[in-house]
This record gives sequence, C-alpha cells and structure tokens, in this order.
Amino acid sequence: MSQLFTPLRLRELEFRNRIFVSPMCQYSCSDGLANTWHLVHLGARAVGGAGLVMAEATAVAPEGRISPNDLGLWSDAHTEALRPIARFIKEQGAVPGIQLAHAGRKASVEVPWKGASALAFAPGSPQPRALDVAELDALVQQFVDATGRAQAAGFEVVEIHMAHGYLLHEFLSPLSNRRSDDYGGVLANRARLPRRVAEAVRKRWPATLPVFVRISASDWVEGGWDLAQSVTLARWLKDTGIDLIDCSSGGLVPNARIPAGPGFQTPFATAIRAQVGISTGAVGFITDAVQAEQIVATGLADAVFMARELLRDPYWPLHAARQLGVDLAWPPQYERAKPR
Repeated sequence: MSQLFTPLRLRELEFRNRIFVSPMCQYSCSDGLANTWHLVHLGARAVGGAGLVMAEATAVAPEGRISPNDLGLWSDAHTEALRPIARFIKEQGAVPGIQLAHAGRKASVEVPWKGASALAFAPGSPQPRALDVAELDALVQQFVDATGRAQAAGFEVVEIHMAHGYLLHEFLSPLSNRRSDDYGGVLANRARLPRRVAEAVRKRWPATLPVFVRISASDWVEGGWDLAQSVTLARWLKDTGIDLIDCSSGGLVPNARIPAGPGFQTPFATAIRAQVGISTGAVGFITDAVQAEQIVATGLADAVFMARELLRDPYWPLHAARQLGVDLAWPPQYERAKPR
C-alpha cells in the first residue's frame, strides 16, 4: 500500500493523502482581492487529487504584500472574495489552506518599508525602518484578525509564513536582526515576535484544526539562521500548539549559495521531525511519484509540499497514484477518461 496516499490526521482534520500544494504567488490580484484566476488555479489542484491546497502568501496588511498583485486578507471584502474558493476546494475532497504573511523589508507596495532592523535586503534595495514595539503589537493583532477572516472564509488550515526573508524570518536571523531591545540579540529574543504571532494565531484558530508554520531552516550563509536554531524554534512552536513545520530554506539574502537539487531540503524536515517529534513537510524539487513515496514511506517527512510540478501538471496526484498502483477515484466528470 502506498504511504503517499494514506490519510494524514492532524487534530480533528483528515487529509486524504500526503500531497500538499505549496503556496505559490500568482501575481493576479487587484487590491489584494482573489478573483476567478485563483478559483480556477486552486480549484484545479483540488480536482487533481491533492490532499491540501494552500493559497499563496496572503498579506495581513496592505503594506505587507510581496508585490502589489498579491493576495490580502486585511478586510471583510477579502474574506468574501476567498469564500467560494475555499468552498470549491473542500467540495472536491481537498483541504483548503491559506498562508498568512507579512513581507517586511522585501515588500514592494509602499514607502517607507518596515523590517526587523534598518538593513536593506540588497544593495540598491529600499532601506527599511525598524518597527517599534507598538507596531509589533499591532502586527500581532493583524495576524490574529487575518486568522479570523481565514476561518470565516472557510479555510481549514492556516500556515504562518516565517521563511524566505520575509518579516518574521527577518526577526529570526542574526543577519537581518540587529536590534538591541527585547526583540534582538540572543535566539530567545529574535524568536520573540514569531513566537508571539504563533501563540496568538493558535489561540484564535479553532482547537480542532491545525496550524502550520513554514520556516527557512537555513540561510545558507555562515553566521546566519541554521538547522540547530530551527530545531530549537520548532520545539518552542510545538509547545505553542503548532502542528506541522513546513521546511523550506533560503531567501533572506541575495548572495546565498544554495545547493538546489532533487530533495535538497528534505533533510531539514527529517531532522526536525526526529529531534522535535513534530509533523513535518518536505519541499523542494520533488517531482517524481517514487521520490515522493520514498520521502513519506521511510519517515523522512509526513507530507510533501509540491509547487512547480503541480503548475506543470495539476493532475499529478492522479497520475502518481496510477504509477504507484493505487486505484484513486477520479472526479465523476472525468471518470470516462480514467485509464483502465
């Protein structure tokens, strides 16, 4: 029996399989509002058989968007735009999820940019202003408010974005956090804001439903964020009630030398799963059914997050099931095309 196609249960929510659609920005919004592109894009992956379909990095504030065309969830209008999308995903048997984010110094919406410290992302990038403590309190509330709107829209998983050089990752890494207050310096201080956000989101989200966190497990730069710190953070997040760590890497600085290749980030998920005892997801150049099966079946991770391969083939799960000898049900509308 394929382990990739066995259900995964987190809290009271069951995923029909271990194939999760990574959040992928579509750059297709106006004023952060989801539209028919998002319905078709995300809906197609649900029809294609994925267990979880995660909407892209969704800004908790207008200035928190990575680009002006990214999703937002800072008003009730955004909730209403997302509601039919979450409903359709669930109707197809997949779990609807959404990633909540703030881009920090990597935002591209309005000036002045804000970050953990007054350090630009790269030469020529905008100089951010360090957020003050009152603004940090307001930011936590923005995540809480967006969490409530995500629930109202019908999503069943929220993921907190602490990766790829965006705001919460900026606080975690000593390369981007040079603060001298309670939010800078030692690891416990650098992790203070991310932990506050995780605790507040977990408290606001229904106890029956899981909360994920995506991290960059390494900056791939000497003296930066690394796996050892990621393990410590994951322990703290587990104690907070986080249910799964989505293990990515990089994105904090432009000069990192990343050894990208098939499964190159999977060891991060394996180490955190083994050392912390929390569910993990592997992500990064996972493209083959046998490769995905091996990751799950040998306990390297509990699920695989897939991105570009699911852009190339929205029905990859249906095809992978056939390759692995699983008789997976096809949508009734497509049944006559199912290989026999």
